[in-house]
Amino acid sequence: MREAEALKDEVSDFTSSDRRKGELKGTLYVVATPIGNLDDLSPRAARTLASVDVVAAEDTRHSGRLLSHLGIQKRMVALHDHNEKDRAAGILTELQAGRDVALISDAGTPLISDPGYVLVREARAAGHRVSPIPGPCALVAALSVAGLPTDRFLYVGFLPAKRSGRRASLEVLSSEVATLVFYESPHRIMESVRDIADVLGSDREIVLGREITKTFETFYSGSVADVLAELERDPHGNRGEFVVMVRGAAAQAGSEEAATMDVDRMLRVLLAELPVKKVAKMASELTGLSKNELYQRALALKDG
Repeated sequence: MREAEALKDEVSDFTSSDRRKGELKGTLYVVATPIGNLDDLSPRAARTLASVDVVAAEDTRHSGRLLSHLGIQKRMVALHDHNEKDRAAGILTELQAGRDVALISDAGTPLISDPGYVLVREARAAGHRVSPIPGPCALVAALSVAGLPTDRFLYVGFLPAKRSGRRASLEVLSSEVATLVFYESPHRIMESVRDIADVLGSDREIVLGREITKTFETFYSGSVADVLAELERDPHGNRGEFVVMVRGAAAQAGSEEAATMDVDRMLRVLLAELPVKKVAKMASELTGLSKNELYQRALALKDG
């Protein structure tokens, strides 16, 4: 508790000092909010929401319930995809007048498939302090438990709603070696997984996270074909918000045998000069292969 209060005082002193110097006016705080479980809201996030002058929210009714739960009453403004460009000017005026603003989305970290990019960019360009208050993020939470390579991943956001656009996007990503991460809505999850099976292959490894941090949190994992069958059997398989994670494509470097020999030769050369961890990182950057897999291979070569 004393450490938290000290941090609060430190932040307060920093802001007050800057304002006295006239270098900055109001601060824009980008605040992560729970993706399901309200206990995931950090004490710092709650303290920030209580201290700012204005809360800019994607949906003021939805976020109003969060503030009410916290016992906080604040002036709120709506900032969403359809009005962000126009609304940003008014929020910049608030900042210029010395008022602090918290930017929140309906759930999770703002700007991650949520509004806020225009406001953050314009606030920074105007010289205002923009400070992150980190916390829940669905894609990070899902990746942390998926059991897929995370040393390199590509967050794609939502795939196109129309089947033709969705399949075209997947075709472009079909040779990507990084783990692919998508968000998907419940009414399109079945169609999206079927398209992933058709375009990326039914044997590609996939992990779906549904209703993460909520009461009915569920993870489905296995080949795309197996997971699709599991979804179809599950009466709740098309309910809730989904994070879809797909193992990246195998790196293409000639025949598998030749590629293995070349990689092993590279690892041996690097191991003569560098520690295993550094070797795995460099080899991953050069080949596109998983750093974790290269680490294990380098370790075996060193011990052998």
